[in-house]
Amino acid sequence: MRAVWYEEIGSAAAVLHYGEMEDPQPGPGEVRVRLHASGVNPSDVKTRIGARAPIAYPRVIPHSDGAGEIDAVGAGVSPARIGERVWVWNAAWRRPFGTCAQFVCLPEGQAVPLPQGTSFEAGACLGIPASTACHAVFADGDVTGQTVVVTGGAGAVGHYAIQLARWGGARVIATVSGPEKARAAEAAGAHAVINYREGDVAAAILAANHGKPVDRIVEVEFGGNLPVTMAVLGEGGAIAAYGSMGDAEPKLPFYPLMLRHTALRMLLVYLLSPQQRADTVTRLTAALEAGALQHAIAARFDLADTVQAHEAVESGQLIGNAVITIPQV
Repeated sequence: MRAVWYEEIGSAAAVLHYGEMEDPQPGPGEVRVRLHASGVNPSDVKTRIGARAPIAYPRVIPHSDGAGEIDAVGAGVSPARIGERVWVWNAAWRRPFGTCAQFVCLPEGQAVPLPQGTSFEAGACLGIPASTACHAVFADGDVTGQTVVVTGGAGAVGHYAIQLARWGGARVIATVSGPEKARAAEAAGAHAVINYREGDVAAAILAANHGKPVDRIVEVEFGGNLPVTMAVLGEGGAIAAYGSMGDAEPKLPFYPLMLRHTALRMLLVYLLSPQQRADTVTRLTAALEAGALQHAIAARFDLADTVQAHEAVESGQLIGNAVITIPQV
């Protein structure tokens, strides 16, 4: 099979190799997916440069997200799954070989049926961005009738969070950093969009919610946004934080949060429990089948151009997801 791999950490141009590898074969309880698309996420870039840990395996095929068709099954898996369109999750999490290749083998539960109306490119965005958004929005219960603030509303996760919160019956306020991103958040369905680089952000959020505190915050920058959070979150509110790059070790205002009966949830989508994963898959499937999700594919690359794909994600300039197209011949 054609694949991209690395055997040491470093820059994309220095360590990513494109070439031929032996086709993998599914083991017991596994399926083999002939991939059509592979999603490139910031976590893939961070893993490749060794930002979180040294390289874990002698050879790594990157990327946890992808979509394609099951073309072989291992012992114990129903042959009826052959030909099924699927999206996959955690393909490269604590595993050496992810989705940046023509084939991937993984436990059958990590290959989720993809609704017929959803493209493979969109399927390659579901494992990390859409699943993170879904868990962040719904992990603390239904949002019907609530107000949800989505920070970084034009990001890959934020874009899905806006749509999922609105699909769930919430009023959605998004924060962004400029006009182009504001247009993206508006297109995703945010009821109000606020440029956090202009004016009093907390006052603007409260004004957009008719002067009332908000119920939930889906948070991309927990530490940096704490002053705004403290000004806008109401009693019994919940914060679902999936990032804090600007302030990695924030000082937590414990008693002010406690006295509001605040729920603080820090989430990592790779570590969802079986029940949380099942709930997320069920909700995403329902939203996809309802036609409730748009998919922001910001850039497409050929498998042979994976270096450029990584560099594009690393630049932080994309408004949406980067997807690699996998050759089928």
